[in-house]
Amino acid sequence: MRENNRNNYVLIMAGGVGSRFWPKSRNHFPKQFIDFLGIGKSLLQLTYERFAKICPAENIYILSNQQYLGLIQEQLTGISADNILLEPSRNNTAPCIAYASYKILKSNPEANIVVAPSDHLILKETEFLDKISQALEYTAANDALVTLGISPTRPDTGYGYINFHKEAIDGVHKVECFLEKPVLEKAQEYVASGDYLWNAGIFIWRAQSIKQAFEKYVPEIHVLFEQGNDVYNTNAEAVFIADNYPKSPNISIDYAILEKANNVYTIPADIGWSDLGTWASLHEVAEKDDFNNSVTVSQKHLSNTNNCLVQVPKGKGVVIDGLENFIIVDDANVLLIYPKEKEQEIKQVSIQMSKDYGIDFQ
Repeated sequence: MRENNRNNYVLIMAGGVGSRFWPKSRNHFPKQFIDFLGIGKSLLQLTYERFAKICPAENIYILSNQQYLGLIQEQLTGISADNILLEPSRNNTAPCIAYASYKILKSNPEANIVVAPSDHLILKETEFLDKISQALEYTAANDALVTLGISPTRPDTGYGYINFHKEAIDGVHKVECFLEKPVLEKAQEYVASGDYLWNAGIFIWRAQSIKQAFEKYVPEIHVLFEQGNDVYNTNAEAVFIADNYPKSPNISIDYAILEKANNVYTIPADIGWSDLGTWASLHEVAEKDDFNNSVTVSQKHLSNTNNCLVQVPKGKGVVIDGLENFIIVDDANVLLIYPKEKEQEIKQVSIQMSKDYGIDFQ
């Protein structure tokens, strides 16, 4: 039974740019703020609503960049300004997790924290919340750093993998090691063995446990944010963060701690997860017609067209003949028509467009 426990906290990471979803996702309006599913809610809004079932609203923090303050306040109506923690510089995930964790620990020594991306899709919400609750129960009683591992459905080379022990205590498995994105042959071996999970970047731990890990494995981050202990949750906090946060190293939580620590555990989870990292991953989960086409508008006429993703503004008609395996996105000042098999090039294309034609194309 899930409980809305006042010791439970959630950190929602919402500072990314999502450049692989260009031109829909732009520097000024990245993918976490977009209603990709056409249901009237952005990925951030869906994530926030999901975690509101785990803890009180005042215990949910949005970790983002100053640039997105207005968007966050617009989409999460009524959220307290105190619950939006803005990075003065982009220094990857370890520093912002440290800042939020040390701040929370100051007000609640028993804090139990979930760290999650704002831009992932969870199709099986009940199963997801059950797994999060299971993890919170485990970390509340143990000095453990827990990651939710996704049961792989295919030998995907775009994800990191978690090698875990088959033996479990209360459904929680010891992690042997994290592995970087593999080549296809290795990914096939991993999936066939049954000893590996996808690393979804969803973490659960007590604030005290992650603080001890920072102190042991990344002392420069620990020293930096420990210095703010007297100012957290006071009017002096903003000045301290503005002055000191940019001094922190640019490093992810995976490299900083999880690949080094010996108290890392995982809970395998079948939760209908997608990181929505590319247009093709969106196409996989989107509603499609009999010819595997996903089109965001109802005014359409498609002939001899298969396996395409079409995103255009509401009210615009779509007429296509003779396309197969294409991404078509019409957004603001850009029309993108690109083969799905080359979608990894889109990020670089967006960079080149902004270089050639200015920031309006970022």
